[in-house]
Amino acid sequence: MAKPFPLQTLLDLSQVHMDEAARRLGELLAGEQEAGARVVLLQQYRDEYHQRFIAAAQNGIGRMAWSNYQSFLTRLDEAIVQAQALVGQSKQRTAAGQREWLDKRGRVQAFDSLSERHRRREQYAENRLDQKVQDEHAARLRQAAEEE
Repeated sequence: MAKPFPLQTLLDLSQVHMDEAARRLGELLAGEQEAGARVVLLQQYRDEYHQRFIAAAQNGIGRMAWSNYQSFLTRLDEAIVQAQALVGQSKQRTAAGQREWLDKRGRVQAFDSLSERHRRREQYAENRLDQKVQDEHAARLRQAAEEE
């Protein structure tokens, strides 16, 4: 009977850690996509609002309306800059999550290699034992046949 892999607990634990890192990476990627989509929406809204401003200016608008348009466009620009900064931070977190997942995957692969090596050694030992038993059985049969 083959001996169990002595580091199986560590292999299982490293697999769990890798799975958790993969889940976190998935969440980070989703957050990055969401932040990017938010920037795109803000930019589209800003472009639409700017077009409305241009149309209103061509039709003639008062000083107060002009100031309101300019003020709102400035606030939209600030919101876009902030949203772009969040995208940058999100990309950094995602890159860190990818590095963490790669590290965890490397540990799992290392333990898998050790486990496979252990399995092959145990299989080799078991095969040798089976061969020894068969050889002894054949020798007994031969000896019994010679004694008759």
